[in-house]
Amino acid sequence: MSSSRTSHRLRRTATLLTALTACAVLAGCSSATPSSSSSAASGGASATAPAEQGDARPRATASAGSAGATGQDTASRSLPVEVSIPSIGVRSTLMKLGLNADGTVEVPPADKGMTVGWYRGGSVPGAPGPAVLIGHNDTRFGRAVFHDLKTVREGAEVLVRNEAGKTLRYTVTGKEAVSKKAFPTQKVYGPSKDSTLRLITCDGEFDAEGHTVDNLIVYGSLS
Repeated sequence: MSSSRTSHRLRRTATLLTALTACAVLAGCSSATPSSSSSAASGGASATAPAEQGDARPRATASAGSAGATGQDTASRSLPVEVSIPSIGVRSTLMKLGLNADGTVEVPPADKGMTVGWYRGGSVPGAPGPAVLIGHNDTRFGRAVFHDLKTVREGAEVLVRNEAGKTLRYTVTGKEAVSKKAFPTQKVYGPSKDSTLRLITCDGEFDAEGHTVDNLIVYGSLS
């Protein structure tokens, strides 16, 4: 890799992490009976669906950057189209997630609760850096695609298929539940020379507005 390309990647990484440090990335989930009193300040959710937009919060300044792959890397690699976790019975197509108008990260809509999303501001699976997949635990429609993610074990396989038909095999290396107020931004989105995977969903108890107070993060590395 040329020194100019390395410098470009480091600048883009620094831009993203500066934005993410200010407001952690949190996947949105909802209770079975979401509150109508939530405000945008508490997580970017609308009044009509307070917990379905969630607390996903990297800002728009991150949209041009990536914690791993640069725009050139993304354009040259086949994009992900499906994820499966055989040990817990998960198989889903992947929808592309970007940023909302207010700069918060999109999450799959509530009526797509059984669909996982790939955050295209992160790395493309197979490229250096963290590829981030976001899915609901539950929505107002019931249990969702990552409902059983908390049961996944270290060593389990996560398979990501791309547009070229290639299946990338990741191995779960760990998981943790974290408070949404103390999201480990650097650990999740920080640069890596290796291809890594982050699966994010909601976890823990519900607050008064129908939001869960924690996130569950599963970490994986390319096998």
